[in-house]
Amino acid sequence: MAGGNETVISFKSVDFHYDFKRPLLEDVDFNVRKGSKITLMGQNGAGKSSMFGLINGKHKPVGGIVNIGQDLTIATGYQVVLPEDKDLTVGEYFRKYSKDDDFNIDKSIKDILNVVNLKAPLDKQIKAFSGGQQARLLLAAALIQNPDILLLDEPTNNLDSEGIWHLTEFLKNYKKTVLVISHDAEFLNSFTDGVLYLDVFTKKVEQFMWNYHDVVEQIKRKIEKDNMANARLKKEALAKKEQANVFAHKGWKLRAVAKKMKEDAAAMEAEMVDNRKEDKTIKPFKIPLQEDIWGVLLDIHSVHIIKDDEVTEKAVDVQLRKNDHLLLAGPNGIWKSTLLEKIVNGDESGAKVADGVKIGYYRQDFSNLDFNQTVYDCLTEALDQPMTEQDMRSAAAGFLINGDVMKATIWSLSEWQKGLVAFCRLMFLKPGILILDEPTNHINFRHIPVIAEALDAFEGGMILVSHVDEFVWQIRMDQYLDLD
Repeated sequence: MAGGNETVISFKSVDFHYDFKRPLLEDVDFNVRKGSKITLMGQNGAGKSSMFGLINGKHKPVGGIVNIGQDLTIATGYQVVLPEDKDLTVGEYFRKYSKDDDFNIDKSIKDILNVVNLKAPLDKQIKAFSGGQQARLLLAAALIQNPDILLLDEPTNNLDSEGIWHLTEFLKNYKKTVLVISHDAEFLNSFTDGVLYLDVFTKKVEQFMWNYHDVVEQIKRKIEKDNMANARLKKEALAKKEQANVFAHKGWKLRAVAKKMKEDAAAMEAEMVDNRKEDKTIKPFKIPLQEDIWGVLLDIHSVHIIKDDEVTEKAVDVQLRKNDHLLLAGPNGIWKSTLLEKIVNGDESGAKVADGVKIGYYRQDFSNLDFNQTVYDCLTEALDQPMTEQDMRSAAAGFLINGDVMKATIWSLSEWQKGLVAFCRLMFLKPGILILDEPTNHINFRHIPVIAEALDAFEGGMILVSHVDEFVWQIRMDQYLDLD
């Protein structure tokens, strides 16, 4: 892989699991060289974030050895702000993560905020920033450490196009080692010079060179080659077995031949490589519309936004009726998420939801869910009308929510699982209005067309905020409101 000859990360026969019945890594070997820009690729649940934990010392291997170059510093940019950090001010937040002394810290904070293109007063609390601004703060908290190894977990989530551009330019020019987990192909292809592919079925890591698109094509060709070889071996093994069965009944002289044929067939089956299966995709679904609603469901004549760091009231003219879909646009920090939350809570003075209309709210950080609830209770609570246990579990299974997930608490789920629970909840709710704030964050790309199809077909009012153009293009939009 690109970079120097010095190895900075080495996995040797590494095994890892949280539960011995469900191993994540088995006998994993790979090396990362100094200065490499590496994508960590794999299916949902394969253990990509756990690999980051093994690299930064959060986890210990069950078997094997993880070697990190001597005296090298590591910083991790996580997907979401830690709960204990949300009440910190910007100054306190960076003092927590920076290694600079107090004399240099204010200048370092200013410099790193310029890198991520964010204006952030030092006395402002982290929780007061929008999701996109918090994404930039998470990145800046990792960058301010100036680490030898930078680990980024889904860094483009919540970033607008300008934010992604700034991050891309930074990574292109960063001289040290970078490992990134992301589903954004164009972003990855702009700087990647190698891929570590973690296979959820074999529990092993394959190492590829070159850029992201080239590697995806290599993996595709390898799967096709493996499948063709498996088909040939399966056919030959079956023929050997059939021949052996015939010989086995032809007398004792041919029984030895039959035995040898069966051994050959078994050897052929042993040669077959594990078929790499694709991620399971959620089943097509429909979000039913609340009954007995009509007329204007939502009337908005003014909104409050942030302009030049000041709260400003902006006159608008929006009415949502049944079958009206509105795309809400604007840069990070203009208060899109805040506006959506205020509409949901009835706190936006210029917006009026018609009496009796239910709102289905998909919040990008899932904080409208009760994290202490089990998934079962979360879904049951949302049911618009009684449903049999079997029907409810069958519907949830369409979102890859199995019995074990049903028993789990919301807080214990991965971010992508929370997203699927949130969509299942919307289906059970039967809303009159859908309000969706960056609903593709954390979601596997295989699920996105299914989700887009369901939203496109929704017959109620809808407000969508999304920076993912490919997703938006798949959904019918009747109105457009740019807050900038």
